Amino acid sequence: MSQSYQQIQRQIQSLQRQAEKLKSDEIAGVVSRIKVAIAHYGLTAEQLGLAGKTASTSAQKRVKGKASAKQSKYSDGQGNEWGGRGPRPHWLRDALAAGKTLDEFSVGASMNANTAAVASAPAAKRKAKLQYQDTSGNRWSGMGPRPRWLREAIDAGASLDQFVV
Repeated sequence: MSQSYQQIQRQIQSLQRQAEKLKSDEIAGVVSRIKVAIAHYGLTAEQLGLAGKTASTSAQKRVKGKASAKQSKYSDGQGNEWGGRGPRPHWLRDALAAGKTLDEFSVGASMNANTAAVASAPAAKRKAKLQYQDTSGNRWSGMGPRPRWLREAIDAGASLDQFVV
């Protein structure tokens, strides 16, 4: 004889209750063993990586699905941060459009260190900021692959220095 839908649903609920009970018993056993190890070795919350965290903070992180090891690579010093992955946030895009460089927002780098690095950079590295233009008005910023007009001119015997603006 076949079972009815309601009978199967009751069995499912009963099995779920049994599974929850088994899980809570297993957790209690694990917690008990951890407490014994902590007492035996005299471990502190800092050593376990738990210093300064509250249960609600870690619960919030789990709910949000964010990793606790997330670190920002870029910050504007006003609370806006970006880890360097995914699309650039609006605050960073706006700043870059206004003429700032990505290095200026690098976490741990100071403005003085960035300007000193640019001033002491060899001329070959600064050369990328030059503009190149031919007599027809074609331009190249010096960044990315060389455009066809420039490759053809160099292949014909011209020097890159001839096109510096």
